[in-house]
Amino acid sequence: MRLLRGRPYPLGPTVVPGGVNVSVWSRSATSVELLLFDAAEDVEPADVVPLDTTDHRTYAYWHAELTGLEPGQLYAWRAPGPWEPARGLRHTVQPLLDPYAKAVVVPRGYRRGGGPGTPGMKSVVTDLAAYDWEGDQPIGRRWGRTVVYELHVRGFTASPSSGVRPPLAGTYAGLVDKIDYLADLGVTAVELMPVQAFDAQDAPPGRTNYWGYTPVSFFAVHPGHAAAGDPLGVLDEFRTMVKKLHRAGIEVILDVVFNHTAEGGADGPTLSWRGLDNRAYYLLEAGDQAGYVDYSGCGNTMNANHSVVRRMILDALHHWVADMHVDGFRFDLASILSRDSAGKPMADPPVLWQIETDSVLAGTKLVAEAWDPGGLYQVGSFVGARWREWNGRFRDDVRAFVRGDPGTVARLPDRLLASPDLYGRRPAEVEHSINFVTSHDGLTLNDLVSGETDDERLRNR
Repeated sequence: MRLLRGRPYPLGPTVVPGGVNVSVWSRSATSVELLLFDAAEDVEPADVVPLDTTDHRTYAYWHAELTGLEPGQLYAWRAPGPWEPARGLRHTVQPLLDPYAKAVVVPRGYRRGGGPGTPGMKSVVTDLAAYDWEGDQPIGRRWGRTVVYELHVRGFTASPSSGVRPPLAGTYAGLVDKIDYLADLGVTAVELMPVQAFDAQDAPPGRTNYWGYTPVSFFAVHPGHAAAGDPLGVLDEFRTMVKKLHRAGIEVILDVVFNHTAEGGADGPTLSWRGLDNRAYYLLEAGDQAGYVDYSGCGNTMNANHSVVRRMILDALHHWVADMHVDGFRFDLASILSRDSAGKPMADPPVLWQIETDSVLAGTKLVAEAWDPGGLYQVGSFVGARWREWNGRFRDDVRAFVRGDPGTVARLPDRLLASPDLYGRRPAEVEHSINFVTSHDGLTLNDLVSGETDDERLRNR
């Protein structure tokens, strides 16, 4: 293996003739090392490649080209620097995931928070060109003819009642076995709950994080939902699922989480972004920057309108569209993306306008969950003309009407006529509302007439 200067663009690992180019951004690290591992369970790297500031740093980009490196190589970054939490600096010497890696491997011995002798997650070099899409193209169905089925990849086929048997039960490959069932229902799009790689151990002791709203990567497919045992096989399994859904006329929408990460609050683990450049990636308390601003309810909030974070979000969306052929995105707690570096809502948030006007995303479906736990509620007023919005008012009013609550008849016509009271001043208002009565948040169909949401309980008292 030979170490060459490499180049800062593109970020992440890129297969080049004879080797791999790597690049990572860190403004506050004093040095950066590339750690190469032989196996997922390894605690110590097989090789450490230090990047010097003369040949391998351009501005805040640390980069190198390594001849002889190949797809499938496991690696991580180490970014030593100051540990001064009060100033927002949290550099350590532990391995860090590459924010731009397209695959992640989770060792069997992984323990959230680490500890002596425990292996960490590792990034994987991938060659995204090494897959035959067989002419697959986006479907591009109009919103007005779209019927969305939200599903959890594991939960959809994990039960024997699904008819999918191990080892495919609960996997991307298992979902393929249910395509005919979805088509018979009249479904035209599946909305997959988070399939960005997440930390399943981000949960109370003895519990597992099932839902997946705890990302450790915005680019990588979650390996825990795959039947394939190797990281490159996980990529192929996901892409084959997308290809076969498209053949049946079913679009693929991803529920994406860009508002927070699995690194949690001040006492959370350092997995990637925090150890590379904490002050850039997260909203920190104005005084003592050891504290994290929490508009997500999950311990931290991404600094989404920082130029580097904004670009990362756009690059991740480009990857899912161009390399993974997905058809659209539902943005979890999208209102957080309208906040500035001080946490204040912006009239024209750069990241949301960039997504709206981006040419790569021009044909995709964009859905906003237009609220956040910090108090923003933007249903009917979310930025832009392209965005569609989860209509929580439709859910609540239709549920109340079906249940027979008093005073609900007058609200029903607006809901059945695309909520003109919310969207009447917007272009294409009849398609702005994503109408639903159940989702992963709140009550199931079984509970529709027998239970109350917290909001309904308070309103009915």
